[in-house]
Amino acid sequence: MRKKTTRTLLSRIRRPPRLTVLVAPSGFKESLGAQEVADEIAAGVLRVCPHATVLKAPMADGGEGFTDALVAATGGQRHALRVTGPLGEPVEAFFGLLGGPGPRTAVVEMAAAAGLRLVPRDRRDPLRTTSFGVGQLVRAALDAGAERILLGCGDSGTNDGGAGMAQALGVRLLDADGRDIGFGGGELARIARIDLSGRDPRLARVQLDAAVNWHNLLLGERGVARVFGPQKGATPAQVLALDAALAHYAGLLHQATGQDLRAAPGAGASGGLGAGVTALLGGRLHPRFDIVMRYLELDALLARADLVITAEGSLDAQTPYGKVPAEVARRAKLRGLPVVALAGCLGQGVDANLAHGIDAFANIQPRPCTLDESIAHSRDWLMQAAEDAMRLLRVGARLGYCG
Repeated sequence: MRKKTTRTLLSRIRRPPRLTVLVAPSGFKESLGAQEVADEIAAGVLRVCPHATVLKAPMADGGEGFTDALVAATGGQRHALRVTGPLGEPVEAFFGLLGGPGPRTAVVEMAAAAGLRLVPRDRRDPLRTTSFGVGQLVRAALDAGAERILLGCGDSGTNDGGAGMAQALGVRLLDADGRDIGFGGGELARIARIDLSGRDPRLARVQLDAAVNWHNLLLGERGVARVFGPQKGATPAQVLALDAALAHYAGLLHQATGQDLRAAPGAGASGGLGAGVTALLGGRLHPRFDIVMRYLELDALLARADLVITAEGSLDAQTPYGKVPAEVARRAKLRGLPVVALAGCLGQGVDANLAHGIDAFANIQPRPCTLDESIAHSRDWLMQAAEDAMRLLRVGARLGYCG
């Protein structure tokens, strides 16, 4: 009996500690949501380390998944409705009502009504796409009795400065003949006067907080048209036209509201939606993770982890400026944790991430391929990339050194 007890104790002493891996990814735009990305990475980890404890923390940054993440975290409810999409055609969208104590809080993600995924690649033209549906979602939240609205800005297919959103809520943007302008970023150049008299009066009684990328500016070389216009379909000539239209718009916003947003942090978020939120709707802009982290338990999960794996559709020089992998890595490094990042593609300047808390990164694509092919195989390739990364980490752990 004593020998058996001794053997049992020795086996417990010799058994290596169980590895705890925290998987905290962003979604892959136009492909997988953050929860799906987390599930595939977790499956890859467990192929190599079946006894590991895998914690999953799908991350929201204000773009796609923002509503579902906060609704799930608070035990809230999701509400579907049809709104005007970015191309002016009806789309199925949604908003959420959060659970828990406190003021009745609605959560709206602009991507649900005006996201890039709603604009087919052959129809992408930010001179024409509108954020009108975002305003309709805000109005629906007001109809539902919201006392506070959290507006997630990210993954947009528009560059209209939030003009369409404001129009849906009663703001009139008038041309030189006193007529309402049409939809799209190109129409901003035609505005002669802003009329706020018909704005929905409930906006004055609600707290509107927008989660934005604090690094996104409205104008100039770092302005939203130049940085994000091309991915929304803008040609070089259209980028210049959009930047000029936004500059004209910013001048009129200053004249109508007294707010100078030309270089304001976050004003360029979601094609300039941030500017429309603060100037035309009376909302406040916040660095997006200041809002998101109030509801997600990332820091508590980091305290339990030995290794962190994050992910994003594209890892490049822009990632350190407000993207999920950089924020996850920053918080992980406060606890001295190693961080691995997986990406759908590795872009220009990706090495910059090594100075921002990411210790290693890898492309999930096993071979050169088209974007459509990458999207089609993203689940399998992501799981395999996570498995490969864990096998390499296991080899490194056995070596115990580099060099």
